[in-house]
Amino acid sequence: MYLGKVIELGTRDAIFDNTLHPYSRALISAIPQVDPSQAKERIILKGDLPSPVKPPSGCRFHVRCSECMEICKTDIPEFLEYDDGHFVACHLYK
Repeated sequence: MYLGKVIELGTRDAIFDNTLHPYSRALISAIPQVDPSQAKERIILKGDLPSPVKPPSGCRFHVRCSECMEICKTDIPEFLEYDDGHFVACHLYK
């Protein structure tokens, strides 16, 4: 979830093996790894967290997204099934 909206939904394996949404990728990159050889590069989000009372237009995550496109600023992404039981709300997967 991001600012009260579900952005990605799936089984544990689907989310961890094929993370789709840029925010989900950032969250997963923050999970500490016990084995340093398996450590992944941490994704640091830029910008300020928008107000949940007055969220931005379009995709709520667009102001912090490194993959933001013009459509993200104006259109709310549909929550679509990308793969069997794996859903995402992101214009990257239209």
